[in-house]
Amino acid sequence: MGKRIMVVDDSFFARKMLREILTKHGYEVIGEAKNGEEAVTYFQELNPDLVTMDICMPNLSGIEALDQILELKPETKIIIVSSTNSKEIVRRTFQGGAFDFVVKPYCVDRLLQSVEKALIQNDHTLDPPGDS
Repeated sequence: MGKRIMVVDDSFFARKMLREILTKHGYEVIGEAKNGEEAVTYFQELNPDLVTMDICMPNLSGIEALDQILELKPETKIIIVSSTNSKEIVRRTFQGGAFDFVVKPYCVDRLLQSVEKALIQNDHTLDPPGDS
Protein backbone atom coordinates (compact mmCIF):
# COMPACT_ATOMS: atom_id res chain seq x y z
CA MET A 1 0.00 0.00 0.00
CA GLY A 2 1.20 3.52 -0.81
CA LYS A 3 1.75 6.21 1.77
CA ARG A 4 -1.50 7.84 2.90
CA ILE A 5 -1.85 11.57 2.22
CA MET A 6 -4.57 14.10 2.97
CA VAL A 7 -4.86 17.11 0.65
CA VAL A 8 -6.21 20.38 2.05
CA ASP A 9 -7.04 23.33 -0.24
CA ASP A 10 -10.13 25.48 -0.73
CA SER A 11 -9.71 25.22 -4.51
CA PHE A 12 -11.29 22.12 -6.07
CA PHE A 13 -8.87 22.43 -9.00
CA ALA A 14 -5.82 22.56 -6.71
CA ARG A 15 -7.02 19.49 -4.78
CA LYS A 16 -7.68 17.63 -8.03
CA MET A 17 -4.22 18.45 -9.40
CA LEU A 18 -2.47 17.39 -6.19
CA ARG A 19 -4.50 14.18 -5.99
CA GLU A 20 -3.64 13.29 -9.60
CA ILE A 21 0.08 14.00 -9.16
CA LEU A 22 0.32 12.06 -5.91
CA THR A 23 -1.66 9.02 -7.05
CA LYS A 24 0.27 8.88 -10.32
CA HIS A 25 3.44 8.57 -8.24
CA GLY A 26 2.18 5.77 -6.01
CA TYR A 27 0.75 7.66 -3.06
CA GLU A 28 -2.75 7.09 -1.71
CA VAL A 29 -4.83 10.24 -1.22
CA ILE A 30 -7.13 9.11 1.58
CA GLY A 31 -9.00 12.36 2.02
CA GLU A 32 -9.46 15.93 0.92
CA ALA A 33 -10.59 18.96 2.87
CA LYS A 34 -11.72 22.31 1.52
CA ASN A 35 -10.93 24.34 4.64
CA GLY A 36 -8.93 24.18 7.84
CA GLU A 37 -11.88 23.13 9.96
CA GLU A 38 -12.51 20.08 7.76
CA ALA A 39 -8.77 19.38 7.76
CA VAL A 40 -8.65 19.01 11.54
CA THR A 41 -11.80 16.85 11.62
CA TYR A 42 -10.69 14.59 8.75
CA PHE A 43 -7.18 14.34 10.17
CA GLN A 44 -8.56 12.86 13.38
CA GLU A 45 -10.73 10.39 11.43
CA LEU A 46 -8.19 9.36 8.76
CA ASN A 47 -4.79 9.60 10.50
CA PRO A 48 -2.80 10.26 7.29
CA ASP A 49 0.98 9.82 7.00
CA LEU A 50 1.27 13.32 5.50
CA VAL A 51 -0.86 16.43 4.99
CA THR A 52 -0.51 19.02 2.23
CA MET A 53 -2.03 22.31 3.39
CA ASP A 54 -2.97 25.58 1.74
CA ILE A 55 -2.79 28.77 3.84
CA CYS A 56 -5.70 31.00 2.79
CA MET A 57 -8.93 29.08 3.39
CA PRO A 58 -12.34 29.83 4.88
CA ASN A 59 -13.46 28.85 8.40
CA LEU A 60 -9.96 28.11 9.66
CA SER A 61 -6.72 29.13 7.95
CA GLY A 62 -3.99 26.69 7.08
CA ILE A 63 -1.84 28.13 9.86
CA GLU A 64 -4.60 27.58 12.43
CA ALA A 65 -5.20 24.05 11.12
CA LEU A 66 -1.43 23.36 11.23
CA ASP A 67 -1.38 24.41 14.88
CA GLN A 68 -4.38 22.26 15.80
CA ILE A 69 -3.19 19.16 13.92
CA LEU A 70 0.29 19.36 15.44
CA GLU A 71 -1.26 19.80 18.87
CA LEU A 72 -3.14 16.53 18.30
CA LYS A 73 -0.15 14.66 16.87
CA PRO A 74 3.16 16.60 17.01
CA GLU A 75 5.09 14.19 14.77
CA THR A 76 2.75 14.80 11.82
CA LYS A 77 4.46 15.94 8.65
CA ILE A 78 2.66 18.89 7.05
CA ILE A 79 3.80 20.44 3.78
CA ILE A 80 2.40 23.88 3.08
CA VAL A 81 1.45 24.27 -0.59
CA SER A 82 0.40 27.87 -1.11
CA SER A 83 0.73 30.93 -3.31
CA THR A 84 0.77 33.02 -0.14
CA ASN A 85 4.50 33.18 0.40
CA SER A 86 5.39 36.35 2.26
CA LYS A 87 8.46 35.98 4.46
CA GLU A 88 6.29 36.40 7.57
CA ILE A 89 3.87 33.61 6.52
CA VAL A 90 6.70 31.23 5.60
CA ARG A 91 8.49 31.99 8.88
CA ARG A 92 5.29 31.46 10.87
CA THR A 93 4.57 28.08 9.25
CA PHE A 94 8.06 26.79 9.98
CA GLN A 95 7.91 28.12 13.55
CA GLY A 96 4.56 26.35 13.84
CA GLY A 97 6.10 23.04 12.83
CA ALA A 98 5.54 22.73 9.07
CA PHE A 99 7.91 20.28 7.40
CA ASP A 100 8.26 22.30 4.20
CA PHE A 101 6.75 25.14 2.17
CA VAL A 102 6.12 24.63 -1.55
CA VAL A 103 5.12 27.76 -3.46
CA LYS A 104 2.31 27.63 -6.04
CA PRO A 105 2.58 27.36 -8.92
CA TYR A 106 4.91 24.55 -8.03
CA CYS A 107 7.28 22.37 -9.98
CA VAL A 108 5.99 18.79 -9.73
CA ASP A 109 9.51 17.48 -9.05
CA ARG A 110 9.94 19.95 -6.17
CA LEU A 111 6.60 18.89 -4.66
CA LEU A 112 7.39 15.17 -4.98
CA GLN A 113 10.86 15.68 -3.50
CA SER A 114 9.32 17.34 -0.46
CA VAL A 115 6.71 14.59 -0.05
CA GLU A 116 9.35 11.87 -0.31
CA LYS A 117 11.64 13.55 2.22
CA ALA A 118 8.77 13.96 4.69
CA LEU A 119 7.67 10.36 4.36
CA ILE A 120 11.21 9.00 4.65
CA GLN A 121 11.67 11.05 7.81
CA ASN A 122 8.34 9.68 9.09
CA ASP A 123 9.54 6.11 8.44
CA HIS A 124 12.72 6.72 10.43
CA THR A 125 10.74 8.32 13.25
CA LEU A 126 8.63 5.17 13.47
CA ASP A 127 11.60 2.75 13.52
CA PRO A 128 12.27 1.27 16.94
CA PRO A 129 15.69 2.19 18.41
CA GLY A 130 18.46 -0.13 17.27
CA ASP A 131 16.79 -1.16 13.99
CA SER A 132 18.58 -0.46 10.76
